[in-house]
Amino acid sequence: METIVRDGTTADVSRIYRMMRDFAVFEDLEQCFQVTEERLYDALFGTNAFLEALLAERSAQAIGYALFFPVFASFSGERRLFLEDLYVAADARGSGVGRQLLREIARRGLEKGFTGIEFHVPQWNRPAIKFYENLGAIHAAN
Repeated sequence: METIVRDGTTADVSRIYRMMRDFAVFEDLEQCFQVTEERLYDALFGTNAFLEALLAERSAQAIGYALFFPVFASFSGERRLFLEDLYVAADARGSGVGRQLLREIARRGLEKGFTGIEFHVPQWNRPAIKFYENLGAIHAAN
């Protein structure tokens, strides 16, 4: 089955929101999940939107998403993208969906002259750390 990675649209906000909730449950942070669909919509499509979303689909089913936005590193003067969320549904993990999402973010960043992608991964999430390390990620000290 082919995976399609595309921009999230206004029609996708509910689907992205549901996966965000699933992500919070996966990370055992559902008590911190306070965002509403309206706030997500505003961050993505409102007057002062700053957030970008990608959606991964197979057979018109949402199987993953990524949220990211630009950041500026004041000491180095570099522009980067910050990867807020990269989530793949449990039944699609290990099938290359995360790699496709990250590849599209990197392509967009390069196109705009950005120098890298920043992100945070909880120390307990060893599969995610290994995923990023296998793609060449460098661990930065806090």
